Amino acid sequence: MAPEEKKKEEKSKPESDYSRQTVGKRGLRTGYTTGSCAAAAAKGAVLALLTGQPVQEVTIHLPVGQDVSFALNRCEWVDDERVLASVIKDGGDDPDATHGAEICVTVSKDPVSKGGKGLTGVRLVAGPGVGTVTRPGTGIEIGEPAVTRVPRRMIAQSVAEAASSQGLDPETSFLCQISVPTGEEIAKKTTNARLGVLGGISILGSTGVVQPFSTASWRASVHLAIDVAAANDLSHLVLSTGTRSEEFARQHLDLPDMAYVEAGIFSGPALKRCVMRRIQRATQAGMVGKLSKMAMGYFVTHVAGNRVDTDYLATLAAQCGASEAVQKEIREASSARHFQEIAQANGLLSVFPLMCRLVCEESQKLLGTDADSLIIDTMCFDFDGTLLGHASTSDQGIPLVAGSGAGINA
Repeated sequence: MAPEEKKKEEKSKPESDYSRQTVGKRGLRTGYTTGSCAAAAAKGAVLALLTGQPVQEVTIHLPVGQDVSFALNRCEWVDDERVLASVIKDGGDDPDATHGAEICVTVSKDPVSKGGKGLTGVRLVAGPGVGTVTRPGTGIEIGEPAVTRVPRRMIAQSVAEAASSQGLDPETSFLCQISVPTGEEIAKKTTNARLGVLGGISILGSTGVVQPFSTASWRASVHLAIDVAAANDLSHLVLSTGTRSEEFARQHLDLPDMAYVEAGIFSGPALKRCVMRRIQRATQAGMVGKLSKMAMGYFVTHVAGNRVDTDYLATLAAQCGASEAVQKEIREASSARHFQEIAQANGLLSVFPLMCRLVCEESQKLLGTDADSLIIDTMCFDFDGTLLGHASTSDQGIPLVAGSGAGINA
């Protein structure tokens, strides 16, 4: 069958058994990673290349021990020697920035190499929309496509299975170009550029599975950001509790883009990672809600895990001269933001530097004997970006940009 005829063949697109049947936490549907999608697309493309027939569905083996079927969105001949297959990434009920993206793999026999580094019979190259590593610290060599270790292994295994099923030596070498048509735009929603991954998204996934509302990948991404910063010899990092806090901190600190890590709810694990990677200084940036929890010694600050304690906030306000009436009003506050408004309305501005100082102290307690190896700062912002207070374990304070709020009582 000629390539032109092959392209014209229509095929049905069966729903993936995996996306239909697998249920994760709290009864939510589990999805699959970009690594799984790439492995499935690669297997489909190799099968089509070797058989001369388009493929509708493939089954691959996931690192978690499951065999999973994936529907191919496309399976078409680019020319007489190359086949492109693709899978639409389904994040299940916890979709991320790559949910709905088309993960494409274009395959041809590779006369040049018997496989790239760590791959038997497979050489990976980055196509449009897939990032290339330009800085150390990601675990991938500089200049290589941003495909992490487990997806590389999954792709190699899936390609070998396809080759073996057609009677070929499983070590027959194939060139696999991975591309994502919307990858460059998607990458703008990620931290890839900050990590030195340029040109598109990364192909990721340590289990092949996306668990609904899983925090494991989030925590892993925080660790990776710190690892990359350390590998690039950065000594001062900013650990923000959210995107806005990070934006506000940038206005007060003169640091490179890579120094900013959105730690989110993982402030404690991020601090420990800084110590492990011998970072010298960590500035924690956040708003009243999460910082009030950290001041109490809670360093995994998800709202479901512990709510803002208004009794505690009233105690802090009392230390700053709040009257009984104001303390009562704070105890009855509906939120941390409400507390902030009450404190500001009653001139209790010293409560914010106090909270920052307590966050620094609790951070040192968390690190224990390692506390002396890391300078810890805290910066508290309101919802408009005003620096309400700051504190540091360093006698010299935080190295704030001149005119950015250095006069605030710390």
